[in-house]
Amino acid sequence: MDIDGGNTAKKWSKGIQTRGNQCQMEKTCSLLVHFDKGSPALANEIKEALEGNDVPAKIDAMKNAIMLLLNGETLPQLFITIVRYVLPSEDHTVQKLLLLYLEIIDKTDGKGRVLPEMILICQNLRNNLQHPNEYIRGVTLRFLCRLNEVEIIEPLIPSIISNLEHRHPYIRRNAILAVMAIYKLPNGEQLLIDAPETIEKFLSTEQDASAKRNAFLMLFNCAQDRAVNYLLTNVDRVSDWGELLQMVVLELIRKVCRTNKAEKGKYIKIIISLLNAPSAAVVYECAGTLVSLSSAPTAIRAAANTYCQLLLSQSDNNVKLILLDRLNELKSSHHDIMVDMIMDVLRALSSPNLDIRRKTLDIVLELITPRNVNEVVLTLKKEVMKTQSGELEKNGEYRQMLIQAIHSCAIKFPEVASTVVHLLMDFLGDNNIASAMDVVIFVREIIETNPKLRVSIVTRLLDTFYQIRAARVCSCALWIIGEYSLSLSEVESAISTIKQCLGDLPFFSVSENDEAADSSKKPQQASSITVSSRRPAILADGTYATQSAASETAFSAPAVVQGSLTTGNLRSLLLTGDFFLGAVVACTLAKLCLRLEEVQPSKIEVNKASSNALLIMVSMLQLGQSSVLPHPIDNDSYERIVLCIRLLCSSGDAARKIWLQSCRESFVKMLSDKQLRETEENKAKAQITHSQPDDLIDFYHLKSRKGMSQLELEDEVQDDLKRATGEFVKDADDANKLNRIIQLTGFSDPVYAEAYVTVHHYDIVLDVTIINRTKETLQNLCLELATMGDLKLVERPQNYTLAPESSKQLKANIKVSSTETGVIFGNIVYETSNVLERSVVVLNDIHIDIMDYISPAVCSDTAFRTMWAEFEWENKVAVNTTITSEKEFLDHIIKSTNMRCLTPSSALDGECGFLAANLYAKSVFGEDALVNISVEKQADEKLNGYIRIRSKTQGIALSLGDKITLKQKGGS
Repeated sequence: MDIDGGNTAKKWSKGIQTRGNQCQMEKTCSLLVHFDKGSPALANEIKEALEGNDVPAKIDAMKNAIMLLLNGETLPQLFITIVRYVLPSEDHTVQKLLLLYLEIIDKTDGKGRVLPEMILICQNLRNNLQHPNEYIRGVTLRFLCRLNEVEIIEPLIPSIISNLEHRHPYIRRNAILAVMAIYKLPNGEQLLIDAPETIEKFLSTEQDASAKRNAFLMLFNCAQDRAVNYLLTNVDRVSDWGELLQMVVLELIRKVCRTNKAEKGKYIKIIISLLNAPSAAVVYECAGTLVSLSSAPTAIRAAANTYCQLLLSQSDNNVKLILLDRLNELKSSHHDIMVDMIMDVLRALSSPNLDIRRKTLDIVLELITPRNVNEVVLTLKKEVMKTQSGELEKNGEYRQMLIQAIHSCAIKFPEVASTVVHLLMDFLGDNNIASAMDVVIFVREIIETNPKLRVSIVTRLLDTFYQIRAARVCSCALWIIGEYSLSLSEVESAISTIKQCLGDLPFFSVSENDEAADSSKKPQQASSITVSSRRPAILADGTYATQSAASETAFSAPAVVQGSLTTGNLRSLLLTGDFFLGAVVACTLAKLCLRLEEVQPSKIEVNKASSNALLIMVSMLQLGQSSVLPHPIDNDSYERIVLCIRLLCSSGDAARKIWLQSCRESFVKMLSDKQLRETEENKAKAQITHSQPDDLIDFYHLKSRKGMSQLELEDEVQDDLKRATGEFVKDADDANKLNRIIQLTGFSDPVYAEAYVTVHHYDIVLDVTIINRTKETLQNLCLELATMGDLKLVERPQNYTLAPESSKQLKANIKVSSTETGVIFGNIVYETSNVLERSVVVLNDIHIDIMDYISPAVCSDTAFRTMWAEFEWENKVAVNTTITSEKEFLDHIIKSTNMRCLTPSSALDGECGFLAANLYAKSVFGEDALVNISVEKQADEKLNGYIRIRSKTQGIALSLGDKITLKQKGGS
């Protein structure tokens, strides 16, 4: 609502009105206006403008007066001027401003009595209520809604009641709001004795939708029985009522059913009839109300169906996300019903928004059963194919999500793998490296878990190997080829494919090498794309630049390197200096040659293959030690290739077993560990609730069914089941409650105070108990609090008087805006009758623990590494502990930081004197917290090493570091 249609921003709310530096009780303020204190208008200037005849000047003067009043000025001299010169004005804006002025001035004296001059206002208000202009009447009625002084309101009641019969709906609807506000006042029922009856009669004859809604709202708030009676009398017409009235009806139903559960059957029928309402808001509220009131399968199915329909019909992405949240809640509590809705939920993938698609896939993956898996996978396959055609910028990321979803389906239900694995293998050469990596990991897992598909997967992989562009994908694909090429034809085909992709040997010519050594120019390298995760670096002038944190090399096109034409992907990647890939090629060739010995009867062929493999390995070593490339081969890769050469020159049975069997066995063990972890997590999620031995169990078969509909019967059954399984019983953790009580003052202080701290996501509530331990009355006792960190006090507690040896409960609300350790500090100030000065008791600081905001979470190793590379803030904490066991230290840190260990337990087994583990957690604000622990046991049995914390925000990195420093020694 703009006064001048322009810049003055106002909002109706509860605010704080301060008067200078006086410490007095806060007053209600329903108006906040932005005000620039730099240039306050003088009272004399305002007075002059108000006395003039210039209407625009008068409007500006009224605005200035209102803003000064709101910002602590009193301006008592203006009242009579306004009564004389502003009251008679016929201008609508002036009249509106006059009502705002009357709303915020003090209408009572220090003792709470109405000031005598307010009688001047009464006559003006009565005139306004009988004014021929509808706008003046309407705004005056709105003003009366915010007036609390009974002495001013009482003479106006006949005029207010008469406005209920005015011909204009704008006045009628505001008159009802005024009646409701007056009836709610402490003595309102005496002022308007028959108000509910009058409004009920009004409701039966009123035609305007907004006025009907206000009338019903008045009955709902002031005479609930009449509202219920009206609703049940007109139950058949509810579906024809307006949207506003239907929303109030749903609110009433929720309120009535909470207090009287026995009657909810008849109300659920009304809700189900409203599910077909034309308004999306009403339908959404209906579904929510239905879920909160009933557990009957019919009701839940109707609600889920409604959410799915809204998901398709609404275009707003925020609305879709909210609907997916509701469906996710239903999935948790009514899994079996949601399984039937899986295809309806999947339709949300038609939205181009990635967040919506991600949320949809997360819900769907938990609803997959053997009955619906084929349908779901078919839909996902179609979506994957769509990502090939359209060149949307997010297609790669969406394809990656779909591949991960299909992977998840295929692991749970191996029989569907055959239908998707070949389609997905087309994406091994995808430009999106993360997507290609997901495909190759999927293929690696499927080839082990589905023996029937091994031959076809190996054949297809060899056919498409030349298309692979990324080094990491090549490495994984080579491992698959080396492990699962078992027959003679497969082994020969594999060796041939690798040779083709490496191209002609040697990788460079000697003459060119000499030229390169002599020339000052650097050799031209293979054209490559560096796909990297970014993090900012600070330059000398203080600006940010981007540097590669972890780079992944992929070739873009065949390039001429040192005069030789490269045709294969492996050759191109090797010539960019990727010798880790070279080591993987050497290992794969070594495995293939060892397997060839087993399946090839001709020794000549085996020797020929081995000599070719040795030639390739030696050529890679030569390339690595030449000056053709800017960086020489690294030691690890060098040693690995040399090991492969030695193996082919003299292989014993023990070495053969390690290379051909142990490697696969380790992979199988890794998969079974992963499966075991997932099973344990699923068991933990399925929390079983138990009922108490003496709980009452009803048998609905023995109950009277007289007059009960099928829905009511279903509802009774579900309630009985819940009661029997203990779902209604929520045991409070009393011991945990006691841990949250913080003593604020000492036992010897005249005022004892303690606080119970409740943390709920974005809010902290302090329930402070204050006890007067003296024999005197404490006056103007005030709890003054202040905060450090991202905490904000919502309001300041008021002044109180505390009798001798009595206690008082106070509440303080604090808003939290980020995950970091905050501090609340303050003092209690009070006065006593025999001491002139105010006494102050300083309170202990309350430290808000970061652990209240972070919870253990799960993410893939790939996602963890990506975030580790991207996050800017790192906090490095040196290990300093009395604990001597590495595993015990890790468990202690996990418990202290409320994080989840991503490193599998099998990787942490055994004693080797060294331990490295990754921990992960998520905050309620959606922030990620990553921790890496690396510890080593010294000769003196002490642990040494570092704990590194990384996050996107500084607060979480520092707060977690402080927490770990405090807790790591092993103390409680």
